[in-house]
Amino acid sequence: MAALRAAVLVLLGLSLPLRCAAAAVPLVIWHGMGDSCCNPQSMGYIKKIVENKIPGIYVLSLKIGSNLIQDMENSFFMNVNDQVREVCSQLAKDPHLKGGYNAMGFSQGGQFLRAVAQRCPSPPMLNLISVGGQHQGVYGFPRCPGESSHICDWIRKTLDLGAYTQAVQEHLVQAEYWHDPLKEEDYRKNSIFLADINQERGINETYKKNLMALKKFVMVKFLNDTMVDPPISEWFGFYKSGQAKETIPLKETSLYTEDRLGLQEMDKAGKLVFLGVKGDHLHFSEEWFYTTILPFLQ
Repeated sequence: MAALRAAVLVLLGLSLPLRCAAAAVPLVIWHGMGDSCCNPQSMGYIKKIVENKIPGIYVLSLKIGSNLIQDMENSFFMNVNDQVREVCSQLAKDPHLKGGYNAMGFSQGGQFLRAVAQRCPSPPMLNLISVGGQHQGVYGFPRCPGESSHICDWIRKTLDLGAYTQAVQEHLVQAEYWHDPLKEEDYRKNSIFLADINQERGINETYKKNLMALKKFVMVKFLNDTMVDPPISEWFGFYKSGQAKETIPLKETSLYTEDRLGLQEMDKAGKLVFLGVKGDHLHFSEEWFYTTILPFLQ
């Protein structure tokens, strides 16, 4: 009967009911350092313009904590591994995401969502968009949100004095993706987050398999970035080991040549997308977002 009804509708030149159309893929957003899930000038704004352009889409802007103040503070002081576990739990319990979702991380939210992709394959992440994420870490904070804030000054001093001590690693988010090219052995041994997800202490085949399941891994680099040191980390490059002046691109890193994370295979399969945008860290126009990023969400 259903088939007959469909045939009659086609013969009459009528369209089938709208419920037959595929629903928009949900989107999960993770904000950066010093930001919160729902700031109307940042994540709230992104959520709004995505919803305006993709009617009916479900957008989840992640909040870590019970309120916006906690969410902001946790971006500085909550162990990243605990944050990732919390997010994985949120995603697993959300019925809107059970069929899969796209993810978009801003600044440090980019590498945090990559950790979600590698550690928590259910529900499945389909596409990952990293907007200014620092996938090989940072070695300096020339600027950070709230430049006059005592928090930024304290972070710099703490990182300089002992980024790889257990106490600092456990309680300072930025230390967990601090990558000192002059102390590579200390980094590999003591980094509790970045060295793990970047396979610096051995190969976790599950991490590799889960990341390679992505359809696309999009990395956006800001070509005039004055916050991230070095900016090439946004494209998975970093300083050449043993010094902090010369940088090398992803394809010259051992992570790629040894394919410890599956990035070489993903690259050959056309799954890696490297985008450059003029502007400082997280500075982009609506037009650029609509024409360049939106297609990956539809």
